Amino acid sequence: MENAQKTVIFTNTAIETFNLNEQRVFVKRDDLLHPAFSGNKARKFAYFLNHDFPNVKRLVGYGSAVANSLYSLSALAKMKGWQLDYYVDHISAQVLASSQGNYAEAIANGARVIDLSKQTDRQARSCHAYIEQVVLVDDPQAMFVPEGGRCLYAREGIHQLGKEIQDWFEASERATLTVFLPSGTGTTALFLNEYFLLHCSAIKVMTCACVADESYLSQQFSMLIEDSAFHPMIVKTTKKYHFGKLYFDFYKIWQKMADQGMQFELLYDPKGLMCAELYLADNPDTDLLYIHQGGLLGNATMLPRYQRKYPSESVQ
Repeated sequence: MENAQKTVIFTNTAIETFNLNEQRVFVKRDDLLHPAFSGNKARKFAYFLNHDFPNVKRLVGYGSAVANSLYSLSALAKMKGWQLDYYVDHISAQVLASSQGNYAEAIANGARVIDLSKQTDRQARSCHAYIEQVVLVDDPQAMFVPEGGRCLYAREGIHQLGKEIQDWFEASERATLTVFLPSGTGTTALFLNEYFLLHCSAIKVMTCACVADESYLSQQFSMLIEDSAFHPMIVKTTKKYHFGKLYFDFYKIWQKMADQGMQFELLYDPKGLMCAELYLADNPDTDLLYIHQGGLLGNATMLPRYQRKYPSESVQ
């Protein structure tokens, strides 16, 4: 099984176009990479798929119980023959009851999702601290992947994405290109920008902070690459949006894309598309390539929440 997995290479997704506020935008269809590995998680976890780890028996991660990374890690573990232990702060009753979405599919893949709010030895530790101080102690067969795949292992797959974009850009004979994507930990945006600075300086990367504010995102960049010269530019919205909350602005722009026949996920992409729209309003002559974040499985739980909050909207 291990040798078979080394031949699985998820690359060379199509580049299509859509309209964003009446302007043409290119989109890298990374949502079409693979049913189990789409979008940025496919790129971040490519290293693990393409290399052998004969001593690893267990994959350890943490984050939200509805995170795209939970499902992708569960699929990775299943393909590699590993056990996934995934730690969360808590699991809501609604998530536990759902038969769809990232949590349900991860459980179906054999993942163990551990709710730290029910662990008597937690002692107020964060997920990361608990894993370091309790879970990984004396376990040489465990491989730890930080939240959202923020690790140096992610560089390999993201640089491959950069090479694909560079090849398309050079074949298209454009003078410049702006690549845009939303960020959680910022890992994909950071390593993409690093690749272009090293190999194709006519391409620049721009991003926006989805999980917290711009200061947090800059700190995440620095944890992987200290030299700020490699950090991508961060675009801000005039209004503050809290991660995971439902906003009509997000629902509306998601609907605009759905009306064009292109479905995006509902957690990161709405803010990313809004920021791209803002940037294009001030820079209308820009050739912009938006990277689809994949993660559509999460819409199974997010979309019903939006439909309940905004029942008069015609989103399908």
